[in-house]
Amino acid sequence: MSHTAHDARREKRILLRSGKSPYDVVPVEEALHRDVIATNSGNLIFSDAMHKILETPRAEVVSNGIRTDVSAASRINEEYDAFVVPLANAFRPSFEAQLKRLTRLIGKLRIPVIVVGVGAQAGLGYNPARLKGIEPAVRDFVSAVLDRSASIGVRGEFTEKYLNDLGFRDVEVIGCPSLFLWGKELTVTKREPALVPGSRIAVNGSHSAVKSQGLDRVITRAHARYPGLRFIGQNLSDARQLHWRDLSDPNSLVTAIPTHPDHPMYREDKVRVYIDPVTWIDDLRAFDFSFGSRIHGNIAALLAGTPATVLCGDSRTLELCRYFGIPHRRIDRLPEDLDPAALYEEADFGPLMSGHQERFERFTGFLDRNGLENTFTHGEGGAAFEAHMRSLSFPAGIRPWNDADLTSLTSRFGFLQSRVGELAADNDRLRRELSRVGKGGTLPPASVYRRARRVVGAPIRRALKSGR
Repeated sequence: MSHTAHDARREKRILLRSGKSPYDVVPVEEALHRDVIATNSGNLIFSDAMHKILETPRAEVVSNGIRTDVSAASRINEEYDAFVVPLANAFRPSFEAQLKRLTRLIGKLRIPVIVVGVGAQAGLGYNPARLKGIEPAVRDFVSAVLDRSASIGVRGEFTEKYLNDLGFRDVEVIGCPSLFLWGKELTVTKREPALVPGSRIAVNGSHSAVKSQGLDRVITRAHARYPGLRFIGQNLSDARQLHWRDLSDPNSLVTAIPTHPDHPMYREDKVRVYIDPVTWIDDLRAFDFSFGSRIHGNIAALLAGTPATVLCGDSRTLELCRYFGIPHRRIDRLPEDLDPAALYEEADFGPLMSGHQERFERFTGFLDRNGLENTFTHGEGGAAFEAHMRSLSFPAGIRPWNDADLTSLTSRFGFLQSRVGELAADNDRLRRELSRVGKGGTLPPASVYRRARRVVGAPIRRALKSGR
């Protein structure tokens, strides 16, 4: 193909904020080391969907690896035509530092910046009082974005009102791009008339829902009633507990979550964490039902065509369920003896499916107004994306490390060996830089030593502990 023909085919280069490209096959150990899921694998469900949606014959989509490198602004301006930023609950106090850094980067960009699916996080009562302290950071961020786009896409009614009350008018409710992975098509079917003890059920939940919102009791009862129950975790700490038996994260204090090595479901191999949405969705096709407090854990099920009910514990899950018509219950109003069979029986997927095309058109209208084409309207509906994905072999879901056979140890210690090599190279570089200091040079950057410690220290400590 000539260079001119290539340019005509690839008119636009889009930089996408995401942990990794959907096409990157990353071994489990490396994925956990690099944190390609940006602490929560749910992030990849909507960033992968956005990648597929934006990839047309006239657009190339490139992942930024989730990094917010303010010094890269001039390079981004030169190499890309747009910066697309899919977000989840970004308007929350614990995300303030990242939000400010993102604002600094956006402030230096001269290309369009389009934010998709951002949400504010409050309680189930939609009271924004706890967000008062971050208002200046939110105002700065939204102002910077709206200087570079026609509108900002939010996930639901609460976030729309929150930004309207801050004085912003160019706000559009578009939900989350994850549910548009198949475009205007979405079919969810109850394949069984009712759940029975032999049904395959997936359950999900956050550490806070297990620790303080009563989800632990729900999981315990479901585990006793349904031998085919499987818990699907999403946090990086969940994945490290499964793969390394690493208990160094504060989340490990929550022993009632099935990803903890002390939990009976861990010992029974009834727990998984996925690094890639494609394997996650594929596995959920075999289940009869999914429920729990994780919005993207249940969206993964819906994308698989599997019925799901969300147990809403905050505004971000509630507003998304209301917008899309996803069956849901408030987690603070669950009966003491909740049975998934009752959730399954009452779940009505009519509103989700009947309103899906209209919501899809609202979403693509938002993209159009912001100068972005989509594969369903301007391409081949994602056929090339799906073909590419099916040609790749992704790692299976991470399982609990209950065995000590040679196979289970080989990949882990192979990874650690490569990290030892990395440390040795860093150490040699550090020695050379220190020797230059002795000859009147300047001190080496502290990050060299810190990086060397980080690269090998923690994995070796984890491996030694897990060998016990």
